[in-house]
Amino acid sequence: MAPKASDDTMTGGDAIGGEADDLRVGRRKAVRYVVPVTVIGVAAATIGLVPALADSGDPDLPKITAQQLLDKIAASDVQQLSGTVKITTDLGLPDLGGLESGLLSGAAKGDDGSAADPSAKLTELASGTHTLRVAADGPDRQKLSLLEHAAEYSVIHNGKNVWGYDSASNEVYHSTVEESAGKKAEPPVPATPKDLTEDALKAVDGTTSVTVDGTVQVAGRDAYKLLVKPKQSGSTVGAISVAVDAKTGLPLKFTLTPASGGAAVVDAGFTQVTFAKPAASTFDFTAPKGAKVTEGDEGGKDRKGGKTHEGAMPAPGRGGSDGFAEAFGGQGGPEGLDVIGEGWTSVAVFGAGGEGAPSGGEAGGDLGGFLGSLGDKVSGKFGSGTVFSTRLINALMTDDGKVYVGAVTKDALVKAADAGK
Repeated sequence: MAPKASDDTMTGGDAIGGEADDLRVGRRKAVRYVVPVTVIGVAAATIGLVPALADSGDPDLPKITAQQLLDKIAASDVQQLSGTVKITTDLGLPDLGGLESGLLSGAAKGDDGSAADPSAKLTELASGTHTLRVAADGPDRQKLSLLEHAAEYSVIHNGKNVWGYDSASNEVYHSTVEESAGKKAEPPVPATPKDLTEDALKAVDGTTSVTVDGTVQVAGRDAYKLLVKPKQSGSTVGAISVAVDAKTGLPLKFTLTPASGGAAVVDAGFTQVTFAKPAASTFDFTAPKGAKVTEGDEGGKDRKGGKTHEGAMPAPGRGGSDGFAEAFGGQGGPEGLDVIGEGWTSVAVFGAGGEGAPSGGEAGGDLGGFLGSLGDKVSGKFGSGTVFSTRLINALMTDDGKVYVGAVTKDALVKAADAGK
């Protein structure tokens, strides 16, 4: 019987082989931060969603070190696959009497008013349980379908064209992107275990502990388990577990549990996967008759409001690559974004002047009072403000208009605000 996977530990300052730099997969990118209730979108974009499927036995696999498993993930080059992914997200949002669902539904329409705009539609993955069908055939052809009640939403990338189609509203969103250059289009939020793992590993540095935590079987495939934990106190992240396909190195399962304990904040993973070449017709798309079609950016210039027309499919090449990049993974954040701290306890801060989240008796009227009732009033050297909390992401809105956001505790947020004063 082959030996079990190693539990060799790799920690930030003492990387295996004495090479601390071997651990550095990159630093987390600054992302858009949304508060207060739609901070759930931050959770999806900052840390990623998570998979936790029922294990069906612990397979015997050759011994492997943490560094070797990281290298295996980095070297993975799966170009073709089809499968089903289940995602459950539980950020522990307050019960707003259905308002939270309304906010998500409203967010499903982009700046151009299209219900099919992927940059907004896929943020729905940040709440509840969803089933996705995914397919890929190299960097120029991908498809992701979100299965809903009696409806389906799909994003199809085929060559230069990118289509979003919402069957519930019979709306279509069209944009274009420059063909490959060896880089595939990315969705606006992490939507597969691979996407989620790549985002999470950007946080691996001297503040992180990385170990191999045995083996597991996911979607009928043998896999190693990679366990990533913050070494710092003050982070709301307890641990991230990734099931890595033993043969291909593809992440099959990604689970993020909070430092506060309990169920995973997000569970996401393959329930079925095959590495056969998908049929070419998988990536074909023609706008249904009578569908409202919205054009994205044109000629690389931002065209807010979009241009809509009924019926016929827009001619290829009429969109712009900038629009697709923005909708599918653009990393532009708010102007004036700054970061306080490092590693897992880093806090993003932006905004200056204006109103924060006033209480009922201050400027802001009924809306200010409502927002204030959702959070906890705090004060410190920075002044005073309101903290809006989830199980993963917390946001502090100060009364003088600054916003501090991070996967950190309320006390860590206040400390960061004091340090930034």
